[in-house]
Amino acid sequence: MNPLEPIMQALAAQLPGIPERDLAHFARALSIAEPYRAQEVADSVPTGQLIERRHRSDSVYPGVERAYVLYVPAQYDDSVDAGLLVFQDGARYLGPEANAARVLDSLIAEGSLPPVIAVFAEPGEQGPGLPLYGGSGNRSVEYDAADDAYVRFLLEELLPEATAGYRVTQDARQRAIAGLSSGGMCAFNAAWERPDAFGKVLSHCGSFVDIRGGHLMAQRVRREAARPLRVFLQTGENDLDIVFGSWTLANRTLAAALAYRGYAHKLVVGEGGHSLKHGGALLAEALRWLWRE
Repeated sequence: MNPLEPIMQALAAQLPGIPERDLAHFARALSIAEPYRAQEVADSVPTGQLIERRHRSDSVYPGVERAYVLYVPAQYDDSVDAGLLVFQDGARYLGPEANAARVLDSLIAEGSLPPVIAVFAEPGEQGPGLPLYGGSGNRSVEYDAADDAYVRFLLEELLPEATAGYRVTQDARQRAIAGLSSGGMCAFNAAWERPDAFGKVLSHCGSFVDIRGGHLMAQRVRREAARPLRVFLQTGENDLDIVFGSWTLANRTLAAALAYRGYAHKLVVGEGGHSLKHGGALLAEALRWLWRE
């Protein structure tokens, strides 16, 4: 039996419109063996609080629901403003690939990060799925679109609810946004649209390809007014290469555009595929680099 067959069957069930030629490519990029592990954190490091919640949009995505988790560091002090970090596909980052909550605990405890409040947000549960591939959910509508809808949703709906009762800075230099795959495109686009709200971007295997306009981001970087952004990109040599484009090439192209315009940026290309394993292993390094300025 083809070892990729179970993954291909699962993909076909989730994405009923996926072209046959993409099944093996997609399955291979999802199943590459990667030598990366998330950081382990000693039990002695103070643990932040994780609060599970749900949100129902009433404006930007009317009626669309999602889960999210609020992280409040042990060092939170209500007499000073905390930083802010927003993760798309938050459950992935809280899982074993990244161990993000404990990584934040460690970085804050060692002084590499100021106390930051983090919102680990899931994509909307009701929506049309992907172009061509189909499926369900609002993830592609929210994350892949090259417009300001999702960042408006964050700033006008989700974040005011999530951070109510906490002091959170409005200084974009202390506010970061992160995501994986389409979530990486979402993170970059959100900061591009609202650099006054997010000054730091962390993208893992970002989908800067031809889904809903992500392939245009590199040209926008080259041609539009510069934004005060600091950007960390990660991808793998075996990342996706399907009908929408090559993820490895797209990330290199965006990095070249950022270099052309003189942005503070870093691109790390590993040997992995389309996963969070490498990005998760790099999470502490990436956050230290983003907060270095």
